[in-house]
Amino acid sequence: QVQLVESGGGLVQAGGSLRLSCARSGRTSSTYAMGWFRQAPGKERECVATISWNSTSTYYADSVKGRFTISRDNAKNTVYLEMNSLKPEDTAVYYCAADSFLWTVKTNPAYWGQGTQVTVSS
Repeated sequence: QVQLVESGGGLVQAGGSLRLSCARSGRTSSTYAMGWFRQAPGKERECVATISWNSTSTYYADSVKGRFTISRDNAKNTVYLEMNSLKPEDTAVYYCAADSFLWTVKTNPAYWGQGTQVTVSS
């Protein structure tokens, strides 16, 4: 079993930055692919970014490309989401996810965190 705990959410003004962290425990194998998702009120959950276990492959949604950066530190079993130039439309609950396979973490990850709220004020 894998447990994921997100942190780093909060309230920020438009144009500001936040860094989300997701700590992984349980089965701490570093070969899990990781992803960040978000869900805004009244909207479906969407995949924001994913990263392969060795950081050689990353994916970004068009809406965040150039503003968000996903990274990981396997020694710390942690994945990060650096969010810059935040916009009010980035307001959502952000979830961390993990899966053994990169092609699955984007569509149907096996493990989910509880989420952290990000609110961007205009």
